[in-house]
Amino acid sequence: MTAPVRIAQLSCGPEYSGIQKEINDAAAAVGAEIFYPEISLKEMQRDYGAFGLDIRSPDLKLAIARAKALVEGRIETDGVFIATCFRCAEGAIVRNELRRYIVEKSTLPVVSYSFTERTTAGTLLTRMEALTTIARRRALLAREVQEGLTLGVDSGSSTTKAVVMRDNRIIGKGWVPTTEVAKSAEEAIGNALSEAGVKRDEIQAAGATGYGRHLVGSRIKADLIQEELTVNSKGAVYLADHQKGPCTVIDIGGMDNKAITVYDGIPGTFTMGGICAGASGRFLEMTAKRLGVEITELGPLAMKGISRNVPMNSYCIVFGTQSLVNALSGGSAPEDVAAAACHSVAEQVFEQQLQEVEIKEPVIMVGGTSLIEGLVHAMGLLLQTKIVVPPNSQYIGAVGSALLASGFIREKR
Repeated sequence: MTAPVRIAQLSCGPEYSGIQKEINDAAAAVGAEIFYPEISLKEMQRDYGAFGLDIRSPDLKLAIARAKALVEGRIETDGVFIATCFRCAEGAIVRNELRRYIVEKSTLPVVSYSFTERTTAGTLLTRMEALTTIARRRALLAREVQEGLTLGVDSGSSTTKAVVMRDNRIIGKGWVPTTEVAKSAEEAIGNALSEAGVKRDEIQAAGATGYGRHLVGSRIKADLIQEELTVNSKGAVYLADHQKGPCTVIDIGGMDNKAITVYDGIPGTFTMGGICAGASGRFLEMTAKRLGVEITELGPLAMKGISRNVPMNSYCIVFGTQSLVNALSGGSAPEDVAAAACHSVAEQVFEQQLQEVEIKEPVIMVGGTSLIEGLVHAMGLLLQTKIVVPPNSQYIGAVGSALLASGFIREKR
């Protein structure tokens, strides 16, 4: 029996808010075990004082001292989970400082999270799964070359993608809207196999990721069924040809967003989620529909507009849509509305996700929304850097799955 992955928790308030059980349940669901690092009062006073933050909360002081013990190797752990209440400004400061400190001073994988009283094990599951994956499969995640003939499937909330790879080259692709999860996967796989000119029984290994990964993985008898944070990181650095050194991966999806700092192909810190769909690709789809253009036309249209001409606050997709309607009824130019929508989504991702990770260049944008030129341009302006959009960026999950699945070929022989 595999020993559970030990995850050190540095937090303030989950016991009082009633979500500690949710954290424990999420960890248990992926074969992990949450523990609080034990330190003495003397160690706490000494280590907190040496850290240099003037904090009032005793729990946050304890979290700081525990972090120092982990970094110095006085307590062993496989990963670190940092959690503070989203309403607490002091907690947010400590959360970000501890994340930065642990990443800079150790090789421990870290995820930070701001919880509410409504946080559930389900909302934490992907983060916990990613932490345990990095701890257990670091050698697999370091894999840089795809070998053999493999299939990768990304069953996303909006679209389902599939790729066939042979000896480090993509030879077949499939892309369909997600309707019925299993049916959409079969269609995408069929398209990829047809383009590649190979039969299903020739595939040597397969991988599945995305929201529907467990159902799809079961149906195709996948060798690898893995959450999208680690898989997307691998797909992004592979496609961008940047598997050595640091980088930042941004994936603005149909339902949520992911921001990941990657070191040598392995996620270091990451965050996912968003306050509302107003900060997602779904809002851009609604914008295109309201403007009467295809989503593929939204990017070029936005590049012709000036975002500041249209005030927009779309933290909520309902109010964001109202802003669209008001702008158009007030005579705003369609190109300005398109530019404002792209800027609004980029700004919210910047405020909500990118504050939770270390921004390391190059910044790589992936996923279907990376094909929206206006969104990429807006993100580049906010980050003051040139954004890299690699070829086949919309297939990152499928590519990452196919690449990582090739690590199982030898095991099957």
